[in-house]
Amino acid sequence: MTKIAVVEGDGIGHEVIPVARKILETLHPEFEYFPVEVGYGKWEQTGCPCADQQITELKTADAVLFGAVTTPPMKDYQSVVLRIRKALDLYANLRPVRGDGFDIMIVRENTEGLYSGIEEFSPDRATTLRVVTRAGSERIVRSAIRLVHQRKGHLTIGHKANVLKSDVLFRDICNSEAQKAGIECNDRFIDALALDLLQHPAAYDVVVTTNIFGDILSDVASFLVGGLGLAPSANIGDRYALFEPVHGSAPDIAGKNIANPIAAIRSAAMLLEYLGDSSGAARIESSINRALDQEGIRTRDLGGSAGTREFGDAVIREICGE
Repeated sequence: MTKIAVVEGDGIGHEVIPVARKILETLHPEFEYFPVEVGYGKWEQTGCPCADQQITELKTADAVLFGAVTTPPMKDYQSVVLRIRKALDLYANLRPVRGDGFDIMIVRENTEGLYSGIEEFSPDRATTLRVVTRAGSERIVRSAIRLVHQRKGHLTIGHKANVLKSDVLFRDICNSEAQKAGIECNDRFIDALALDLLQHPAAYDVVVTTNIFGDILSDVASFLVGGLGLAPSANIGDRYALFEPVHGSAPDIAGKNIANPIAAIRSAAMLLEYLGDSSGAARIESSINRALDQEGIRTRDLGGSAGTREFGDAVIREICGE
């Protein structure tokens, strides 16, 4: 039996993830869904936001549907997201950006870079070590190259090699692997790339970059599709996979039934794609579009008045009406 771990997390995660789960249950009632509790709320209860037990539970799942978690600005607080990515070795972060006339996949290295977790603090100085390794760079660009072959497209490498020596290594490894794979490839400085991607999105197909650059670039690119509330993501490793909306826990709107669940729903669609149900993923996407365009149902951030649950119900009506 296919097992799905469901992690609501914090804030609006408690609202958008149940909507996404309900849609998955509509399409696949035969799956086993089980909750795993991590995040700031878990830390408040137990003093640990993500213990070994929760990691073990996540490893029993065929895929993880993950909500947003709150990371307070405390130097002794362990980042839940970073711990899970490292424990499950989810080294490839995939963030699709699709719209009228463009279809971009941003492939972000997910386990090292400036999010290495190697940090030092003192009253007068804080240091974070940016780690770029040959092994990490090779496996992320090879993941990007596989996508290029599937999409029959081309690769863009985002970097800052004019300033950062670690990016010289990353750029050169990516170029070498692309050349060996025989694919069309170019590279751009990440700041210029961010601007040009917004101005000319149709010129891009698969973009590969380092951890923090990919984090920022994908958030910037979400402007093209209406904001973070619509942007999904996948975290993929060789054995495990986790799917989550790009947005944060948004505590200011939590509990008000006004959060946009589309990013979480699209993350559920990516989960189905990963499990081999491409038709189910397509049904979710087409149902979202019909709810928006034919029913005219929109949450407040999109200029409408529908609540989180109400939008999810509209998507389910569309799925069941097919």
